[in-house]
Amino acid sequence: QVQLVESGGGLVQAGGSLRLSCAASGRTISNYRYIMGWFRQAPGKEREFVASITWSSDTNYVDSVKGRFTISRDNAKNMVYLQMNSLKPEDTASYLCAARVPDITTYDYWGQGTQVTVSS
Repeated sequence: QVQLVESGGGLVQAGGSLRLSCAASGRTISNYRYIMGWFRQAPGKEREFVASITWSSDTNYVDSVKGRFTISRDNAKNMVYLQMNSLKPEDTASYLCAARVPDITTYDYWGQGTQVTVSS
């Protein structure tokens, strides 16, 4: 079992930056080569994939955040990060960290989320 706890959300003006953190516990994510992902969900909308990173740091992003967001991981600290720059009001959502094993396409482990609000 993996427990995930997000932090770093808050209120920021458009054009600003935030860095989200995801702390994993219960298992060492690198030992299981977990793929770590960030998702977001705004009120009344479906959950949306934002970014993912493999054990070897290959990354993938949704088009709307490419060039603005950067996902990274520190396997030694069991941490995953999402650096968000040039934030827009449409980035407002609850951001959730998730983990999955490489040979399964669904994410099995989820955090509770951290709220990001971008004012115009």
